[in-house]
Amino acid sequence: MKKHVYIALVIVAAFAAALGSFLAFRPDDPARTGALDPRPAAQAQSVRADSHRLTRPERSELTVVEFLDFECEGCGAAYPVVERLREEYGDRVTFVARYFPMPGHRNGELAARTAEAAARQGKFEPMYRKLFATQAAWGEAQDSKKETFRGYAGELGLDMAEFDAALDSPETAARVRADQQDGLGLGVQGTPTFFVGGIKVATPGSYEAFRELIEARLAG
Repeated sequence: MKKHVYIALVIVAAFAAALGSFLAFRPDDPARTGALDPRPAAQAQSVRADSHRLTRPERSELTVVEFLDFECEGCGAAYPVVERLREEYGDRVTFVARYFPMPGHRNGELAARTAEAAARQGKFEPMYRKLFATQAAWGEAQDSKKETFRGYAGELGLDMAEFDAALDSPETAARVRADQQDGLGLGVQGTPTFFVGGIKVATPGSYEAFRELIEARLAG
C-alpha cells in the first residue's frame, strides 16, 4: 500500500513540475503565436549569422557571447563590465548579445521583443543601452511596461507605426524564442551566461577577472 502511495505521489509531482514549466513559459496572451517555447534547439549554436553583434572588428580574434535578460539584475550589473570590455577590446573581440528572457520576469520577454523591434530599424544597440540604463525604473514591475518601452522607442526616433507592428509580430517573438532555444540547447539555465570562444564559462565576478579571462584566451 505504501509503495502504491509513493508511486502516486511521484506521478503527481512530475505532473505538477510539467504544469509549472508550461505556466512559466506561457505568454500573457495565449493567443499570441510567438509564445516562448521551452524546447531546446536540436542543433544549438552559441552564435548565429543573425545574432546581434555589438562589435565588428576587421579581424576578430575571439567571440564573447552573452545570453541575457534585460530585466535581470545580474545582467544589469554585468552591463557596465561588458561595456568597458567592449571599449577596450572592440577592435579584437566580437561581443554578441542574445536573448534569454527568464520566466520569472514579468517584462523580460517584452523587453527582448522591444530590442528586436528596434533592431528592425537598425537601432538594436541604442535600445540595448536604453533598457539597461533604465532597468531600475521598470525592472521587477508586475504590470506591463509596454507603454514605457514605446516611450523609449519614441526617444530613439523610431518610426512608431513600424515599431508597434514589429513589437507585436509573431516573427519578432520567434526571433527571441530562437535565441532562447539555442541557450537551452547549450545548457543555459540563468542569466547572464557567457560563452567565450564557444565555451560556456562561469560568470566572472569582476571586470578584472573577465579581462584576465579574455587575455588568456587571446594569448592561447
